[in-house]
Order: sequence, then C-alpha cells, then structure tokens
Amino acid sequence: MDHIYESYDIAVIGAGHAGCEAALASARLGLETIVFIVSTDSIAMMPCNPNVGGTSKGHLVREVDALGGEMGKNIDRTFIQSKMLNVSKGPAVHSLRAQADKQEYSRSMRHVLENTEHLTIRQAEVTDILTENGHVTGVRTYSGGVYPCKAAVICTGTYLNARCVYGDTYNYTGPNGLPAANHLTECLKNLGIEIYRFKTGTPARIDKRTIDFSKMEEQFGDPELVPFSFENTAESIAKPQVSCWLTYTNERTHEIIRQNIDRSPLYSGNIKGTGPRYCPSIEDKVMKFPEKTRHQVFIEPEGNYTNEMYISGMSSSLPEDVQVQMYRTVAGLENAKIVRPAYAIEYDCLNPAQLKPSLEIKNISGLFSAGQMNGSSGYEEAAAQGIMAGINAARFVKGLEPVILSRSQAYIGVLIDDLCTKETHEPYRMMTSRAEYRLILRQDNADLRLSAIGHEIGLISDERYEKVLQKKKQIEDEIVRLKSHMIGGRADVQAFLEERQSAPLKTAVSLAELIVRPELGYDAVKDLDPDRQPLSRDVIEQVETELKYEGYIERQTRQIEVFKKTENRRIPEDIDYDAVPSLRIEARQKLKAIRPENIGRASRISGVSPADISVLLIYLSK
Repeated sequence: MDHIYESYDIAVIGAGHAGCEAALASARLGLETIVFIVSTDSIAMMPCNPNVGGTSKGHLVREVDALGGEMGKNIDRTFIQSKMLNVSKGPAVHSLRAQADKQEYSRSMRHVLENTEHLTIRQAEVTDILTENGHVTGVRTYSGGVYPCKAAVICTGTYLNARCVYGDTYNYTGPNGLPAANHLTECLKNLGIEIYRFKTGTPARIDKRTIDFSKMEEQFGDPELVPFSFENTAESIAKPQVSCWLTYTNERTHEIIRQNIDRSPLYSGNIKGTGPRYCPSIEDKVMKFPEKTRHQVFIEPEGNYTNEMYISGMSSSLPEDVQVQMYRTVAGLENAKIVRPAYAIEYDCLNPAQLKPSLEIKNISGLFSAGQMNGSSGYEEAAAQGIMAGINAARFVKGLEPVILSRSQAYIGVLIDDLCTKETHEPYRMMTSRAEYRLILRQDNADLRLSAIGHEIGLISDERYEKVLQKKKQIEDEIVRLKSHMIGGRADVQAFLEERQSAPLKTAVSLAELIVRPELGYDAVKDLDPDRQPLSRDVIEQVETELKYEGYIERQTRQIEVFKKTENRRIPEDIDYDAVPSLRIEARQKLKAIRPENIGRASRISGVSPADISVLLIYLSK
C-alpha cells in the first residue's frame, strides 16, 4: 500500500559521485531536493580505485570545481598523496591525480550533504519513477513510500540488478557487498527506456603487513602541491604525504592466468556484460597482449587508518584460489594475504543515445540521468555529469533553458556530447585524445573558461567570481607588459644568454620573445626584468603558457570559430528526415533515432557521413 510523504522539487536516486554533485547543485540553487541511497554509509563511496583525477579525468574535476561543484574541494580535504601527471609533455595533457583516504573522502562528502540547506538524505531503494502524460510526478520506494517531485535524476551507478562475480562465485549485491537495486530496471523498461548490460571490475585488496616493499620502487607525491579546487592554495592543503609503490607482473604470473583462463567468467561466458576497453582486467591484458612479458602494478594505500592496499593494474574475476597464486608471483607480494578478493560487477545502464544534451531523457519530461547509469565509467565522469544533470533539473523546475557546454568549452562538453551522439557499446572513459581543442581546454585554465557560467547559474559566489576576473586581468596586463618591454644586446644580456646556452641577440627583442625560447621561461628571465611585480604561481603559469603556445592557441581559437558556425545551425525538432532527398538509409535511421538539435551533433553521429550533412544543409537552406 502506498503512503504519500512530503513533496520535493527534485528527487536524486543514488548518492555516489554523480548523485552527490546533482543533489548539491540543485539544493544550492534553492530547490528542495531529496537524495535516496540504499545505504547512507555508501555516500560518495569509492568502491574501486582510491584516487581522484588522472589523465583527462583531472580536467573534469577542475571543471566541476569551476562550475561550483564539490569533488575538487573534497579530494583536497582528504588526499594522502598528490601528483601531477604528464609533466614531461605539453600543458594540454598535464593532469592532476590524488590518492584519497577512501573512508575520509566518503565521510567528508556526507558531512557536506548533511549540512546543505534544502537537501534531505533518505535511506531507501527507489523502485518506480511515477509519470503522468510523459512527465515525472514522483518516485516510489520499496516500502511503498511515494515522494511527489517535479523532476528526478537517476544516479544509480553500478547498483541496478548488480551481480558480483569471481570464478564460479556469484553474489547478487552491489559493490562492496552492499544491497543491489533490483526493482527500478523493470520500471525504466516500462517507460520505454532501452537498457544495456555493462560490467566493470576491481582488484584485490592486500594486507599491508604481508607486502615486502623492499622489492618495489617507491613512488612519492609532488613536493609542490597543486590543489584541485581553485579556491584552495598549496599552503592551505599542505600535509605529509604517503608513498605508493611500483612493481610488475612476470611470465610466471601470466602462465598461471593462461592455465586458468577457462575458469574466468569473462572467458567462460558467465559474464554477459561489456567491460571497459581502456581499463582491462589482468586476464584481458595477458590474453590480448601476449607479446608483453610484464605489466605495471601500483600498490596504493586505501587510507591512513587501514592496512588495505589496492593492487592497481590487476583487476580480475578469476577464482579466489587462482587469485592467491597469481598475486603471489608478483615481486613483493610473495606472502601477500588477500583482505578482499578481486571481482567483476555486472549492472544495468541505459543507452545514452536516449539522452538530450541536457541529460534529460528524451521521451520523459523532467527525468534526468547521470554517471555510470549513462554508460560511462569513472568517478570523475560521473561527477561531471552529476553537476550538469543537477543544474539542468533545477533549471527545468524553474522553467529556464538548460545549460549545455559545447566541445569547444569544456571536457564536460566533450564527454556529454560523445555519450549522446556516438554509439556507446562499452563503458565510456574520458581521454585527452577525445578533445579536439585540448590546448584551449587545459586543466589549469578551467576557472577562466567556466567560472562565468558557474556564476551566471548561481553556483559561484560574487566574491569568488571577482577573484577570477582579477586573475584574468593580471594575466592580460602581464602579457602586454612583457611584449612591450624591449631588451637590447647589452654585454650583460649577451652573457646571460650565453650562460644559458641561448642564442645571442642580433636585434632588440621583447621579454615575451625571450620567454618563448624553449631553454628559457618566465622565471629564467627575472634578472633581466627589474620592473617585475610579484604574481601568484597560477597567474605566472597562465602567462607562460599563453606566450609559449600563442601561435597554436590562436590557430585552435580560429578552428573553434569555424566549429561554432556549424555547431549552432539548428535543426527543427519536427523535421521529417524521410522528406530529405538523397539522404542515405543508415543516416536517415540514425538521425530519426537520435534527433540531434543542431548540425554539429548530427555530424558526430556514427553512420552519418559528411555527404549526408551536406545534403541536410542544402535541405535546411531551402
């Protein structure tokens, strides 16, 4: 029997990384929000890797922060090691990554949710999304509680019909043995939503006391910290850091895997879900790359107050007895004792082609979806979708236009655009190579790119936005000053250049031109710059990058202008693709299924060719 409880503006289903950002965004925008979670102990839980950020993922976290999200602040509060990746490469691919204290990360985020106005936490399993005439009207829980609402956001992660598997052992639970959500899938199917079956996996956790670290390479954090949140400074987050460790698999490891591959549910056919291509299990690595004699294995602490160590690079669904043999072949793990065995998890998610770019489901007004429910993988991808779904659910309730970030504005724009337009047959992972304009979309300038949007939405305060404007002006003023400050070929200047093995001056040049030289830089030329005023490190970083990559940045800026002209060419919602002459059958089918909002999105649909786009443009011009 149903029981009607208090009504809300927005119901968020799930409180993982997507659900937390969605709930916080809508509540901070003044909407009465309720977030449902199968166990309040699992708020912002990290069921897999104990870290935030990494290649391209660090970009997403900083963009979430620039829009007013929480993930960056939370990892700054709870990290135990921080490291900038890809520093030997160009700034476009620099990515921040931090090890988290998993328990502290979850507790800290829960504390934020519990103390946010307009936000209610409810431990319950949502079984039904209630609709009337294609509009969301509320949600129903397993106990029959009905909560009327004006919009809902599905953020169920890997919990829908979840099944954890290793060997021939099956546990019908969510991650970490938590209850699965077994009833919502049927409701979604009845609403006409197409469901996929995906899988992901996690490695074993090993007792730290049984590891011989002397056989491994110690991995230290960076001495100079860079915060994830633009509101923090290196000084404000400073703390002692813990070490991680590097070791390798070997031929003995691989032989054990090959001998037992028929016992892996991935290869026996007992797992039907599609796994992530770019985060393969150790079985996949060994079987698909037989020429490799070893694979990297990182031993990562799960927190300051636990002996559990995460065995990164060795996720598996092999039987437990094989896992013990396999892990013990790795240098330093010869006597390792498993605390938690590795496992794969299968779960239901939706076909993201059913989503609008606002993350609203096309055929159900007011129903949004975010995170792994949309076929993505990773905490960071989930948080990025979560904040956008929360923002747009709030704007839906307020009767405002949705906020949609383009591919030229943010990695978040690339992520959501890819999910909505490209066929997703496996868990989607963000990568820098997916972004066409990655020199513009750097992690270091996310605040300069997106804070104006966050401020306009209402998630960035006036005070914080004013600081961003001041930073922007400092960067612009310093670049102008450096370009106008000329240096002649005085003897002391020539000696300075000779000492640094830099070419002598034949004519006067600006300080900016000297900074552009590969062997020099902003800090290197300070002795030639007596008028220099103190500037913060992040301002200096922007100045140097803008100068050194000026030509490339200008070229990408021009490309973006061309992109926008095509991107913004609207396609009428009621267009009849059957009436477009010369459109290929495949293109016609794909366009009718996805119904893109503009030419840009249409051009990125798999199966729609440049010739099809030309035909469509001619038709629209008539």
